[in-house]
Amino acid sequence: MKKIILFALIITLSSCLRLDDNLFNESKLSEYKLDNYTGEVDFRLDHSYAIPDSMVHVFTLPSQASDESSATTIYAVYIGNISEIAADTIIMYCHGNKDHMDFYWQRAKLLANTKNKNRFGVMMIDYRGYGMSEGKPSENALYADVDAALKWLKNKGLTNDRLVMYGFSMGTAPATKITANNNYSLFPSKLLLEAPFASAEVMVQDGSGLALPGSTVTDLQINNGEEIKKVQQPFFWIHGENDDFLSINTHGSVVYNNYQGTYKEQHRIPGAGHSTIQTVMGFSNYLNAVGDFITLQ
Repeated sequence: MKKIILFALIITLSSCLRLDDNLFNESKLSEYKLDNYTGEVDFRLDHSYAIPDSMVHVFTLPSQASDESSATTIYAVYIGNISEIAADTIIMYCHGNKDHMDFYWQRAKLLANTKNKNRFGVMMIDYRGYGMSEGKPSENALYADVDAALKWLKNKGLTNDRLVMYGFSMGTAPATKITANNNYSLFPSKLLLEAPFASAEVMVQDGSGLALPGSTVTDLQINNGEEIKKVQQPFFWIHGENDDFLSINTHGSVVYNNYQGTYKEQHRIPGAGHSTIQTVMGFSNYLNAVGDFITLQ
């Protein structure tokens, strides 16, 4: 009886409350503060992880999907020496569904310490509607926004073999899509996914407790579980066993098991939730795992 009532309620609300609206949980900013940001974050790094100001670059990019007549201005941050992009390995970090780059700055800065400080460049953007980026978020815009960053990196001399894609939570969608399909500005050489979701369909079913068609409450076509089947590049998967937002069983493991490429490694983190992998593992252990994979021959 409870499931019938819940089903009726979902059908009633579906016309005004969409998963699409909840997936994109963006927050606006009037300026980026990065290290000086005092709002909520998942963790804060001590001074030993500090990045020199000369290595931190905040700027705008034009983002335009193939079906759009004009570009939308989005914001990006690059951590590293821009003049050395043509010779560096770059981590393209695709952040999660909430807030903005200030919230994820500690994560990006941590990655900039992989295998020693500034060994790898790190690129991060705010999707449309997030932070100071203009426009409204959508699935197509998500891919276009990340591709705008790849186009910028390509113009600076980056080649496919030195691009590594890293996606966290919602960011696993563009990271997987771009790695699976060779029709974007660059074709990544490796893929890292942290707490990936299987599909919008599974999110609906997990949230409702019913075998409910995803189209009832979402127009999203995101399906990492299927896209990952096309990925041939080496694959690094990491997920907290206590993730109560995206279950390791219904989401993460589906993505990992569906990979059919050349090499994969899994990191199941006991005691870690959706946003606590780095702190539960310890920063050094996390960086060693990520760094060993990126430098894998």
